[in-house]
Amino acid sequence: MYERSSVAELTDQLRRELDRYSPGGKLPSSRALVERFRVSPVTVSRALAHLAAEGLVVTRPGAGAFRARPRPAVPAAGDTSWQEVALSADGAADLVPRSVDASGVTVSLAAPPPGVIEFNGGYLHPSLQPERAMSAALARAGRRPGAWGRPPMEGLPELREWFARTIGGAVTAAEVLISAGGQAALTTALRALAPPGAPVLVESPTYPGMLAIARSAGLRPVPVPVDPDGVKPELLADAFRATGARVFVCQPLFQNPTGAVLAPGRRGEVLRIAREAGAFVVEDDFVRRLAHEDAGPLPRPLVADDPDGVVVHVGSLTKATSPSFRVSALAARGPVLERLRAIQVVDTFFVPRPLQEAALELVGSPAWPRHLRSVAAELRARRDAMTSALRLRLPELALPHVPSGGYHLWVRLPDGIEGTSRAFGSGGEAAFTAAALRAGVALTPGRPYFSAEPPAAHVRLSFAAVAGTEEIAEGLRRLRVACDEVLPGNRST
Repeated sequence: MYERSSVAELTDQLRRELDRYSPGGKLPSSRALVERFRVSPVTVSRALAHLAAEGLVVTRPGAGAFRARPRPAVPAAGDTSWQEVALSADGAADLVPRSVDASGVTVSLAAPPPGVIEFNGGYLHPSLQPERAMSAALARAGRRPGAWGRPPMEGLPELREWFARTIGGAVTAAEVLISAGGQAALTTALRALAPPGAPVLVESPTYPGMLAIARSAGLRPVPVPVDPDGVKPELLADAFRATGARVFVCQPLFQNPTGAVLAPGRRGEVLRIAREAGAFVVEDDFVRRLAHEDAGPLPRPLVADDPDGVVVHVGSLTKATSPSFRVSALAARGPVLERLRAIQVVDTFFVPRPLQEAALELVGSPAWPRHLRSVAAELRARRDAMTSALRLRLPELALPHVPSGGYHLWVRLPDGIEGTSRAFGSGGEAAFTAAALRAGVALTPGRPYFSAEPPAAHVRLSFAAVAGTEEIAEGLRRLRVACDEVLPGNRST
């Protein structure tokens, strides 16, 4: 397996040397580059592919690589100002504006600058990803008969069966659709269940990507507060009565961002309240496979205890594998399943068969349970390291709940201190996030997690996207510096 750093270094070196060759001139052979730079043939191939993608070289099978000829002059930019009128006019009659604010999503997708510690990441660090197992699974999948053919629109039967079995209860393979990642599955579910302009009940705080989906579909998110035991049933019932909503979106297990788990006594209440309201519950079961080593037995998905078709379940492999391993499942009972299927087919046709075949190979291999055990132990160690460092170095930041699953902590910032008026209000949250970035730490601000005015300022700190516990310790040391910058009268001794 090639090293990313070796590929990047070789690409940079070859890019610097391109001026030695005239346009159309041939570069040294791959064998010569292997010998000169003492790297593998795969590394050379990857570096040349990067340069070809940049338009700097042209590769010709059997002939080699050549410096690309100069590109023609770029034409002058056109005038796109007319689109402001066209896009605004389209939304003039919308009950709810359908403009898309993706900032709450992109903050956890964007790679931070070099040297910045990534406390804002939403995926496992490469060292935690099962890269070798995924590569082996993809290689085996590519050799399966028909691997590049068209799959069933609902997904491969064996993969649907695997998801149904892991969900449990009476869920069958016939009630499962394979989807291209959790975000796509949630988009399909909300489009299927609510017309534009309708209210949709959401946990508060909740996942910004889901809020973006709802708003882009013209839906109106209505917040229902959560505590460490999950959504509050009495407030959920009040929200259904007040709004007439027919959809409630929740994350009953290790909720994002609070880490809450829906308490046993509330599970049946949530289903009963939704059933009496004639409403669906969209269950986003996004991190079931990221339970920590000390989590103990996990509650079953809500859909496993729902014979009446109230729950539309979303489960995914992505969080436990890689951001590019976008395989998920939608599970539902009754007529809604056909609507989900129809919308998904119209939007995406189907999930590419090689990826589905690779998913089957991965979850059926001995490497899969080993990977899950390894990640469970590592996430617990990282969570404990971050929790201890927070309490030691930043005691003024409140940590109301320490989760036993997921990949982050939800931290409340102080309202203010002596001599400072509400230093961490909405403006203070932004100031703290900016100060943290100056100190070399990327954070996720809390405001995008609220569909209405937040009760306090928060930040989300991810411990999964960093290299290890040493980087966590360094990140918290830098956050101390940022906190002292924003609150100069609150220096730690």
